[in-house]
Order: sequence, then C-alpha cells, then structure tokens
Amino acid sequence: MRRDKRSRREAKALFRACLEDGRLDEDRVLQAVTMVLERKPRGHHGILGEFRRLVKLAVQARCARVESAVALEEEIRERIGTQLARLHGEGLSLTFAENPRLLGGIRIQVGSDVYDGTIRSRLKGIEAGFAAD
Repeated sequence: MRRDKRSRREAKALFRACLEDGRLDEDRVLQAVTMVLERKPRGHHGILGEFRRLVKLAVQARCARVESAVALEEEIRERIGTQLARLHGEGLSLTFAENPRLLGGIRIQVGSDVYDGTIRSRLKGIEAGFAAD
C-alpha cells in the first residue's frame, strides 16, 4: 500500500516521540498507537502502517543473528557480542544458530547490516571472478 507524504511525516513524528535516549520506549509506542486509534485522524491507517514499519526496523536493528557452520565456543560468542556492542551500541539481543550449509566461518546480521565471513560467500566471490573473465 502506498502511503502519502502526510502519513509518512506524521508517522515519523510519532516515532521520534517514542524514542528515549535514542532507544524505542515500548510504553510510548503503545500510547502513540492508542492515541491514534482514539482520535482516528484522516489517513490514520496509513499513519499506523508507516509507524509499524518504522518500529519494526528499529526492533530489527537491535537484534543480531550469528550463524556458523558449527557451534561456537563461549569465549568466541562473548568476543562477538563485545565487538557488536562496540559497533551497534549496548543492548543488542544476540541469537546464535548453526547452519552447516555455510561450510565454515560466520555470518552476522544486525538489522539490514550483514557481515559475511563464510567460506560459501568467498567461494561464490571467486566463482564470480572467474565468470567475469
């Protein structure tokens, strides 16, 4: 669904009002949604849809998924967590998963950022280099 400029602008204003010290405050989000539903301003469906999208992106940016071909040792998990906190700020939710299809190395996704140090991606890069020749 396309949203008009006014709906996007109002959703962004609502979203900014829900931030506290640069972080999304769950209580403020609930209050904002309740307020819009009670008042039902013109285009409130578009406002809430865009607001939902912004909240979803903010939540995803605070979640990190770490995939590896084999289970990682606790020390390595802690080092990864420390480095991600340095890059993306404290309070990241870390999820570790095993994915044998990676062959080796690790792949980390934080929101829309992807750090891919897997053997599979390196092999694809080499293959693409040969295909270009």
